[in-house]
Amino acid sequence: MERREFLGFAGIAAGALGGGWPLRVLAQTAGDAAFNALADRLFYEQLLIEPENATRLGLDKGTRAGLRARLDDYSEAGKDASRAFNERALAAMRGVDGGSLSAAARLNRDVLAYKFEQELAGKPFGLDDVENPYPITQQSGVYFSVPDFLDSQHPVENADDAEAYLTRLRAFAFALDDETARQRREAARGLIAPVWSIDLVLKQMRALRAPSPEQNAMVRSLVKRTTAKSVGGDWENRAARIVAGDVYPALDRQIALMQQLRARTRPGDGAWRLPKGDEIYALALRKATTTDHTAEQVHKIGLEQVADISAKLDAILKGAGFTTGSVGARLTALNASPAQRYPNTDQGRLDLIASLNAGIAAMTQKLPRAFRDIPSEPLEIRRVPVEIQDGAPNGYYYSAPLDGSRPAIYWINLKDVADWPKYSLPALTYHEGIPGHHLQGGYTRSGGNLPMFLKDYFISAYGEGWALYAEQLADELGGYTGIESAGYLQSFLFRAARLVVDTGLNHYRWSREKATDYLVNTVGFARPRSQREIERYCASIGQACSYKMGHTAWVAARTKAQQALGDRFGLPWFHDILKEGVMPLSMLERRVDERIAEAKRG
Repeated sequence: MERREFLGFAGIAAGALGGGWPLRVLAQTAGDAAFNALADRLFYEQLLIEPENATRLGLDKGTRAGLRARLDDYSEAGKDASRAFNERALAAMRGVDGGSLSAAARLNRDVLAYKFEQELAGKPFGLDDVENPYPITQQSGVYFSVPDFLDSQHPVENADDAEAYLTRLRAFAFALDDETARQRREAARGLIAPVWSIDLVLKQMRALRAPSPEQNAMVRSLVKRTTAKSVGGDWENRAARIVAGDVYPALDRQIALMQQLRARTRPGDGAWRLPKGDEIYALALRKATTTDHTAEQVHKIGLEQVADISAKLDAILKGAGFTTGSVGARLTALNASPAQRYPNTDQGRLDLIASLNAGIAAMTQKLPRAFRDIPSEPLEIRRVPVEIQDGAPNGYYYSAPLDGSRPAIYWINLKDVADWPKYSLPALTYHEGIPGHHLQGGYTRSGGNLPMFLKDYFISAYGEGWALYAEQLADELGGYTGIESAGYLQSFLFRAARLVVDTGLNHYRWSREKATDYLVNTVGFARPRSQREIERYCASIGQACSYKMGHTAWVAARTKAQQALGDRFGLPWFHDILKEGVMPLSMLERRVDERIAEAKRG
């Protein structure tokens, strides 16, 4: 079979939805209905060049059922098609007459224009994403993402789904080769991850490559799920042949390239090691925080907040009997307490996840005090797959598809259970689950007046800021008991320290070791966990700053509303803003001001 049978190709966008459509004409049509029609046409057109997203959202059905057998196009032609789409979409948004729109539609237009601008922000530097300048790292690349996608997001309900899985499995080999070619090209201009990142990449690739083809996790996933659904067929042997004949050879070629590049990569750890690294980092920081703060300003804010939060933790720890040493040293001692540790065993991991589920259930009962019209999307908590746990983040969230066909997933990295003392877990659960990402995403996906794009859009400063604010809100709702309040403040301390180490690594030229030492000594996290965090900030630059900067904006917005409205202020009223969807922090500030004015008018 030819490559184009599996992957999208450059011209697909031009013929989206059965023929071209006049962006300019639609964009100039007056009224909310015309704008929403334009936005949704754009959304469905983009699905044709992002079939993995179509599957993730549960929209690879009906007229789009063919997308279930495709992966994204990782070739240069595919990248070009994506950039061309974003350019046309941005032009379409800029062409919409705001005077013809309601205030809500005008906000949606502004947010979408912002979205497409950010998608193109890296173009002057030849980058798809300024926050992720390297094609392959310990936490990015198709070797990392596609096996997880096939296992956790590709549905297997019947024989057609299983056949589509096999087609995508074969396409995985093409995707690997496309990305190998891209990494080779980018290496010529210095875009090679640091040497320790390449070592982690090679370790993870070899783990993916190590099993016999029939025992590979991608094969076992298909066998397990076809068996569970009683889907007859020789799925194991067919999948194993693809892995042996297509995937493993392509993976071998990528491993060989990364081995070669290991000797060529530049010294250093942060963004400064990149060509025009200071400029790229400044842009990444602007994108991550949706502000114009410089690296120096963010670093200073971080140091100030570290000092403030450390003082609050000092008092709590002294009250719990931890009186000797720095705050970081006392948190380290608390982490090491046997009472705070689950056994580093399979049963210990199961018990830990059970405690997280119990925390979700308890918080669910408290939500009506602060929210109304609460979404009821299910949430599943899973361990990060063993094959990628060395490079994966410590915790992250997958939203549910728009069709409700599977639950949202909150992933936790359980490589070493000692990384997760019991007192720290409630804050993590409130962040990733409720009232954090899961609740905020539920409001967005259920927002009836939002264009489809904005039901599935994530701005880190808004979303991570909200999730950190949710940890604070959980405290107000009685979500922490005893020493768990130290875990909540430690979480805040960690995000403040991120401002320091992200700018330290990427602007002030700190080494990975210096940044890890700072995180261990300041926050009290175990060194392996701290080092994985630092490595993340080297591979994905600026993004770590979005959390605390976003949280600061959410707190400021709520404080402003409380002061302006006095007795008329209520948490459910304030939190209703989640129904309007995500937006940059500047737009959030504007909308809070507008809602305050509306509330005052009665």
